Amino acid sequence: MRYHPIPPTVYKQNRMRFASALQPKSLAVFNSNDIYPISADSTLPFQQHRDIFYLSGIDQEESILVIFPDAFEEKHREVLFVRETNEHIAVWEGAKLTKVQARERSGIQTVYWLKEFNRIFRELSAQCNCFYFNTNEHYRQAVETQTREDRFIDWCKKTYPAHSVGKSNPILQQLRSVKSPEEIEQIQQACNITEKGFRRILSFIKPGVWEYEIEAEFAHEFIRNRSKGFAYTPIIAAGKNANVLHYTENNKQCQKGDLVLMDVAAEYGNYSSDMTRTIPVSGRFTPRQKEVYESVLKVKKEATQLLKPSVIWKEFHLDVGKLMTSELVKLGLLDKADLQNESAEKPAYKKYFMHGTAHHMGLDTHDYGLLHLPMEPNMVFTVEPGIYIPEEGFGVRLEDDVVIQAEGVPLNLMGSIPIEAEEIETLMNS
Repeated sequence: MRYHPIPPTVYKQNRMRFASALQPKSLAVFNSNDIYPISADSTLPFQQHRDIFYLSGIDQEESILVIFPDAFEEKHREVLFVRETNEHIAVWEGAKLTKVQARERSGIQTVYWLKEFNRIFRELSAQCNCFYFNTNEHYRQAVETQTREDRFIDWCKKTYPAHSVGKSNPILQQLRSVKSPEEIEQIQQACNITEKGFRRILSFIKPGVWEYEIEAEFAHEFIRNRSKGFAYTPIIAAGKNANVLHYTENNKQCQKGDLVLMDVAAEYGNYSSDMTRTIPVSGRFTPRQKEVYESVLKVKKEATQLLKPSVIWKEFHLDVGKLMTSELVKLGLLDKADLQNESAEKPAYKKYFMHGTAHHMGLDTHDYGLLHLPMEPNMVFTVEPGIYIPEEGFGVRLEDDVVIQAEGVPLNLMGSIPIEAEEIETLMNS
């Protein structure tokens, strides 16, 4: 483990808040993610399921968490099952968590080896009426692969057909959307590492550099600062590539006069940061590039001011659309006819700004959060407006991560990362 872990008291609080939302005589189960195969004996690097991590801090495969507030014995109200380690595993893979280490990491006192799960679970199932299953109900999810959680749910329904079923995800959507101070500090660390990567590439980028070389510079700086690497697949898009919103090939050469849009950020301790900067390959913006850049920056600053408690996400985006429309008119990209012909379903600004302006962020880059509920203090959102002009061969997006405050403007976790055009130019030419 490279990162400094959150204290186990935080996970204990998370479990208590989750348990208090369960119906009486209900038991909830959470499984680690699989290690996914590629081919032959190759696998993808393990990524822990964020829900079991949020509730336990356990960052190891083949782990199971059971939360059962009404268990007859107090020791079974929180139970953790972990893979048993041995000398063979220690030699070939590295030692796994011992029971003592699992207790220290999670704050859960009752820890069993995984091989004991069926026996213990059979005992606990006789004491409960309802199983809470952890299905993926995120509004962006499009999962086609059967997960370890899915297999467990299928097995449990067949083995215990008389139990009723509840859903853990709606509870976690609300709990995880509001961050503790310790979580915000982990996100801040991810942002700080991202800043180091960005400052590194400001002196590296010049005409002739390849997009993948920029990606490599970021990766170097992230990993040397205790990150596992990128929080998401990085976008390094020079010139016209910036007009492809999810461009990830990163295989083109940066040319003189290009802008390069970089949507790239580090993770830290399984928490994400999410940054976008757009800078001139030659070290200076052209007048037109700077004009567009300043419009995007203006919308970002004004949009950030709108993120306050009680605001509804959908209404926020409508307000940002009005800000963007005004800037696009100033830039000569929209005219009166465009505005007269627009509709609520197809606003004119969407021609040049197609995506949303903000999303929840935390353990997942597109984190949990129920969008129909009002924003609350200590929610973390991105702010990421953009203008994309295929006919002019460039696009601009700027993005920071902010924490909603009880009063006043949000706290910008990326406030020290250069973003003003003049500062970018100065640093690139120093």
